Amino acid sequence: MASTISFFSSSIFLSSPTQNPKFISSSIKPNSLKSQTINPRLKISAKVATLPVLSFDGDKVGETSINLKSAPPETARAVVHRGIITDQQNKRRGTASTLTRAEVRGGGRKPYPQKKTGRARRGSQRTPLRPGGGVVFGPRPRDWSIKINRKEKRLAISTALSSATVNAVVVEDFGEKFEKPNTKEFIGAMKRWGLDPKEKCMFLMTEVSDNVRLSSRNIRTLKVLTPRTLNLFDILNSDKLVLTQPSVDYLNKMYEPEYDTDDEEDYFEEEDGEGAVEEDEVEASDEVE
Repeated sequence: MASTISFFSSSIFLSSPTQNPKFISSSIKPNSLKSQTINPRLKISAKVATLPVLSFDGDKVGETSINLKSAPPETARAVVHRGIITDQQNKRRGTASTLTRAEVRGGGRKPYPQKKTGRARRGSQRTPLRPGGGVVFGPRPRDWSIKINRKEKRLAISTALSSATVNAVVVEDFGEKFEKPNTKEFIGAMKRWGLDPKEKCMFLMTEVSDNVRLSSRNIRTLKVLTPRTLNLFDILNSDKLVLTQPSVDYLNKMYEPEYDTDDEEDYFEEEDGEGAVEEDEVEASDEVE
């Protein structure tokens, strides 16, 4: 049975009782409190993994290493959980709304007299007890977003990636291999890389060509992400992780232990700047013509 890195089966969520401070404190006897010392300071560690590099034909052509920082085992579960909850909460639009009995149209006239009818007294047809009436304690528009620190969010992503390296593989850049969109050929390449098309796979590529995007979009179990769209949910929800050599270089640069968060903004600004330069060149060529 193939291993998985899903939300519940990832190694960062399988903490033993000996690693949980709650169980540690409960297992200490009163007489041994003086001799038992627990270090309250937890340090971020780096996890280096060696991954095989496969060619487009599925042959092993080398190896590469990926060095990512990860949270301590005592706090890894909490960090990743907070990161995924933040992502899911911030996606909620919060536009669900209902009408109270004061906002529902109609119901201004008393439907029948108070007495001498033998029926229960009723002052409005828009009471919550009748169909078409108002809603009691219904949802109202609200803001569901919650805040998370940038360093904590980055640590959650790098910790999840470190846990996913056990089921990761690196392939050579194959963007030029597809001369036209062909889903059947893309599935054949996945099988040559040892991937099951029925399993959830996540591809992380720095650049996705149109032919690759069109060839893979009909595969429901496949996610093709870029550094801009990399997110925690897709990492945890994938059974296999496929990287290219440029994406490995990106992860080593952005999620290394000694990394400055300002470099990430510079990286995306450089990409935007290159796109702007290309647009300026096109406009200049049009003016010349």
